[in-house]
Amino acid sequence: MEAFQVHKGKTAVLNRSNVDTDQIIPKQFLKRIERTGYGRFAFFDWRYTSDHTENPEFELNKPEAKGASVLIAGENFGCGSSREHAPWALSDFGFRVIIAPSLADIFHQNCLKNGLLPIKVEEKIHQQLVEKGAFECTVDLEKQEIREGEDVLYHFDIDPYWKDMLLNGHDEISLTFMYEEQISNYENTRKAWLR
Repeated sequence: MEAFQVHKGKTAVLNRSNVDTDQIIPKQFLKRIERTGYGRFAFFDWRYTSDHTENPEFELNKPEAKGASVLIAGENFGCGSSREHAPWALSDFGFRVIIAPSLADIFHQNCLKNGLLPIKVEEKIHQQLVEKGAFECTVDLEKQEIREGEDVLYHFDIDPYWKDMLLNGHDEISLTFMYEEQISNYENTRKAWLR
């Protein structure tokens, strides 16, 4: 997994409440076995019209949202089913950070496990970010800050375990491999009938 330390990028606003995982990545696109390639299907029903052209009214299709890597989302973002495909689709779409006043618990965990940084902000801060619209910001995981230039807009909380995992680019599988020697030593000392 790619380490996350400091990310500089443009924001895009999708200030809709209760955006569920089926809206993030509709069920008909869950047939792939890879973790990549889902970005083109993200928000499919909103992004495209019935003739499969881009819907100019959808927030992420607007010119100011193009190339954004920080999504300012609405309340209860990522609710619904627990599909891990949702953070895969958002990452493949180009996002590295999701900022919202609240995020669904399972979605929040799935983001962390897949290198996408979910940040919960107070309602007042969320409203200020929404009003700013598209702007360049810096998300500093080490300092736990969202900045615009030198101005700190928000200091966010993150579980120390996940902070360390993201800073070092570890997922739970790579973390296990860090103990490969100890695991092998243990396995080699087990009695044959236990194997």
